[in-house]
Amino acid sequence: MKPELLCPAGDFESLKAAILGGADAVYLGGEIFGARTFANNFTKDELIKAINYAHLYGVKIYVTVNTLIYENEVASFMDYIDFLYKNNADAVIVQDIGMIDLIRKTYPLLEIHVSTQAHIHNLDGIKLCESLGLKRAVIARETDYKTIAEIKKNTQLELEVFVHGALCISYSGQCLMSSLIGGRSGNRGSCAGSCRQKYSLFSNKKIIDTNYLLSTKDLNSLDDIGKLIDIGINSFKIEGRMKSPNYVYIVTSLYRKAIDSYLKLGKVNITADELKDLKKIFNRGFTKGFLFNDTNKNIANGFRPNHLGIEIGKVIDYKDGFMKIKLNDNLNLQDGIRIIGNPDKGCTVISMFKNRLKITNATSGDIIDIPFKDEVYKDNIVLKTTDYLLNKEIDNILKVKKRRVLINGLVEAYLDKPLKLTINDGINEIIVNGNLVSKSLNCPIEEPKIKEQISKIGDTVYEFENLKINKDENIFISIKELNDLKRHATDLLNEKRIYKLPYKKEIYKTEVPNFIKEEQYCALINDLEQYKKIKKCNLKNIYCDLDIYDTRKVLKLERVINEHKEYDEPLLVGELGSVINDCITDFSLNVVNSYSVAFLHNLGVKKVTLSYELNIDQIKELIDNYKTRYEALPNLELIVYAKEEIMISKFNLNDFYNIQDQTYLMDRFENKYPIIIKNSLMHIYNYKFRNLDNYNAYFKLGINSLRFNILDTEDLDNCLEIMKKIKLHE
Repeated sequence: MKPELLCPAGDFESLKAAILGGADAVYLGGEIFGARTFANNFTKDELIKAINYAHLYGVKIYVTVNTLIYENEVASFMDYIDFLYKNNADAVIVQDIGMIDLIRKTYPLLEIHVSTQAHIHNLDGIKLCESLGLKRAVIARETDYKTIAEIKKNTQLELEVFVHGALCISYSGQCLMSSLIGGRSGNRGSCAGSCRQKYSLFSNKKIIDTNYLLSTKDLNSLDDIGKLIDIGINSFKIEGRMKSPNYVYIVTSLYRKAIDSYLKLGKVNITADELKDLKKIFNRGFTKGFLFNDTNKNIANGFRPNHLGIEIGKVIDYKDGFMKIKLNDNLNLQDGIRIIGNPDKGCTVISMFKNRLKITNATSGDIIDIPFKDEVYKDNIVLKTTDYLLNKEIDNILKVKKRRVLINGLVEAYLDKPLKLTINDGINEIIVNGNLVSKSLNCPIEEPKIKEQISKIGDTVYEFENLKINKDENIFISIKELNDLKRHATDLLNEKRIYKLPYKKEIYKTEVPNFIKEEQYCALINDLEQYKKIKKCNLKNIYCDLDIYDTRKVLKLERVINEHKEYDEPLLVGELGSVINDCITDFSLNVVNSYSVAFLHNLGVKKVTLSYELNIDQIKELIDNYKTRYEALPNLELIVYAKEEIMISKFNLNDFYNIQDQTYLMDRFENKYPIIIKNSLMHIYNYKFRNLDNYNAYFKLGINSLRFNILDTEDLDNCLEIMKKIKLHE
């Protein structure tokens, strides 16, 4: 099976670059509801143009609508989905579970791909997607290829895997760092990149390190692409909707070559120079990621969070406004360089000297002088971050190169019968007829002339792979008629290739139970000491994974689970694969609208915990709309007290630094973020408390259960004081 190469486009030039590079499909976003708010993105008119343009080349277009959708946005969201569907987007990529349910029931023929933001990482999550009739799931980037191989053996669902580009340090869709710290939600497409900032790691009040501790290297799977082909992955996805057209072209063309060479030769045929070009165009250092079980030591790049380019030399002196560099690689005028220091400094090289003579280029081993206003120091490393000649070469390729659709043709020209041209692209066949062919009186047309005229289709996307001419002798056909016939045939083939998807719209409906109105309190605890202190409190549920006997206990499952087992007790679950009848879902399912609540209740979920990202007005609107639409009451829980868990990561700082003790991070504002390691996963918590103290207001809105999350001794003491005030604890 030949896998799909799926490439990014942040604008129309990047779309063209992806297609020229050999993409089979392109994913892109419109101006709304996409998880890359700060990409250029596509207007509605541009989306229509992009879809038609790609389809001419046989390239599919998947549109990202992968943000969480708030209640007041649902109508405009569905209008947008309708627009995409009617204009032949091949699929929509969706995170929000409520919107997945709404789309699939409203537009049963529209292809839905479940976004990596939905945190699908195990077979049970895939089976749920399969049961809903979805087409494809984008696997969480932390899932290793052996686990993916086992999943693939047991599902008919298409699997899409990220193979190249930027990584999140957190499981996708499970990071609230940017949202809860700075008010810019990654789940809403406006991540501020908090993980790319500097942090200090502390253990026992001692600084272990200060650096870009959470900033990841970039994923590079070129060497291992054959492993993914062998296990039957359907689509290989390249990250980069914020990247330049030149980046898109280089990465796409290299993965195109890697896939094709492996399928043809059984090995990946990428040269050292090509890998060097890949580094020049953009890299933060490369890792095989958790996809291919790279070590924990090689996931993060604490050195720098931005483009590293390639190392080209070292400073050997600085004097009178000139830095002297000994090169170990080439350097040309207009290249961009960065001198690593504290802080880094950089420039575009507009002049350089060798032996006091002006030069335009220099090579490895040369010692050169470059004017530089800021002082630098001996042994400072010099990086080339922009390669002028490489970018110029790619610019030229993008201007000149053409991607052609190969077609076969047949011309039939028989005396006294209509001139006939048949063309086909392997899927579509077009037959057009012209005038009756007449006998030539003095200038018969020959086969080479017919072939020459019909083959002149350079103003289209097509190129003849084979063109056969069947004709009588001594016939006359005008050049104009050949051109008209050719133009008519290619126009009709264009119409076939710019296809219309079958449109079907139905009325959304779902069945939900009607829950009674209650006013309950619950608590999540982490150790036996906490249980001893709160066990006499009047709580409906106690969430934990402790070995205690208490009829109120609900077993809290981890939100990253590779294999599930049978449980004989109530469950609090944090990911879709764990959802079973009568369970309670946690905040990490990112429930922000009434459709998500209804979807979970329809699956048998007993109680739904709302997202941390909702405010009181949004909660009210959610509940009011739920009651109106379904004529029933939901059963909702809200976390009112917590140090919010802002990230869960397979990358483990304690393991990285070989620390056994408690650790925390401190940012540049001296805010402290507790770290808890559990089952080898790193959980990072917010520095500030979540304390929604107007409890009666939430009960009046229709919330049935309020929860206290107790992380440490400070939380326990605060919660006990609160419980005393509201008469839960004597």
